Amino acid sequence: MPPPYDAAEPVTACRVTEAPEVPTAVVTRRDFPMYEMSTLMDGTFSHLVSALEEVGIHPIGPAFALHHRAPVSTADVEVGFPVDAPLTGPITLPSGYDVTASVLPAGRVAWTSHVGGYGGLAESWGAFTEDVGESEEQMTYPFWEFYVTPPSPDVNPTSLRTDLFSLLEPRRD
Repeated sequence: MPPPYDAAEPVTACRVTEAPEVPTAVVTRRDFPMYEMSTLMDGTFSHLVSALEEVGIHPIGPAFALHHRAPVSTADVEVGFPVDAPLTGPITLPSGYDVTASVLPAGRVAWTSHVGGYGGLAESWGAFTEDVGESEEQMTYPFWEFYVTPPSPDVNPTSLRTDLFSLLEPRRD
């Protein structure tokens, strides 16, 4: 993965940097119920790597979720992987979800890391949002999170790393 997505260690303070556009393969859902998010992620992440390999495309980074608006009871979300080449046509997963090509957007981004269970993500997003505001930056959509530590039954939840990213408004100098 290109910088800033290649950080070997978690980042504890908010950083601002330029990020390149990165091709992705995703399942896109609009107005998707938040209480069903784990079903969407499990149904996507458990099948997507092998489905991509069948068409000669490979993930180049961890699974992610990209949000086009703030999720409340529903979300406008893309879940998938960054890939080494753009997907040229849709793929249907065994779960019934359709996978299409998308991108992580290029531009100025703010980012930080959350280390701990997924239950603490909302608190980390709140602190991150505050840090971005204190740095006199303005967040915009989309925002996304990379699940750097793959979840599995034998992983200690306190060691899970999730990197948080938000696109920023362009600077007017």
